[in-house]
Amino acid sequence: MRSLQGKRVFVTGGARGIGLAIGRQFAREGAEVLLGDLDEAALPAAEEAIREAGGTGHGYVVDVTSEEAVATARQRMLDDGGPIEVLVNNAGVVFGGRFLDTPLQRHKITYGVNLVGLLTVTHAFLGDLIDRPEGHLVQIASASGFIGLPYGSTYASSKWGVIGLSESLRLELDLDGHDHVGVTTVCPSYVDTGLFEGAKPPRTTAMVKPDHLAELVVQAVKKNDAWVMTPWVVSITPATRALLPTWAFDKVAWALGVTSSMKQWKGHGGKGS
Repeated sequence: MRSLQGKRVFVTGGARGIGLAIGRQFAREGAEVLLGDLDEAALPAAEEAIREAGGTGHGYVVDVTSEEAVATARQRMLDDGGPIEVLVNNAGVVFGGRFLDTPLQRHKITYGVNLVGLLTVTHAFLGDLIDRPEGHLVQIASASGFIGLPYGSTYASSKWGVIGLSESLRLELDLDGHDHVGVTTVCPSYVDTGLFEGAKPPRTTAMVKPDHLAELVVQAVKKNDAWVMTPWVVSITPATRALLPTWAFDKVAWALGVTSSMKQWKGHGGKGS
């Protein structure tokens, strides 16, 4: 997708943080940006931010965990201007803490938003991408989708699921002759949005800035790249894990501070997002 001018882009969790940064970056490329978010009160300011970035922004109240709400939002988008060409599944939550100290309901919410919600939105919109001359699916996963993450076990495992779903769909689309639809899986380390307040990025790295990640995402869509991995340590993690025995990889992860990185997590006052 060499040009994004005039393309309709739908970003879930788009009213703030990574989602809004990605929306602004698409707007700078001349796209029409549709922002979905559960927080209706935050949408007007997000729409204005898209306009200030040079694009056209429209907000939709969407609960990604509700099949009915997703279907309703999709129909509204169709009525308002037709099908989308780019879907960015960004909506997500994180609850840190020791596994047994974290209420079961929080674990279920994490899976419900991060994995089942992403699945629901993808299932609703993928046909629209296939029907367009060009389409692109962006799945926001995480570097934790490649590793075990103590004190963030449900978050990490939900992102393992996102990676598996994304890779399977990428190959399935190709097998079915839909190679005009690209799939990009985005795996950043900790992003500086407040969601991971208290968490420590791996040694020799820093928190990823949302605007930097957004630039990488949009460039990946334009170049049809299958992966976005940042910072550098993320890009070598899959190969390192594959080449080293488990005990050695565990030692590397410990030395880099990955294993204990969520131990002091506070994120938005410890309430998730």
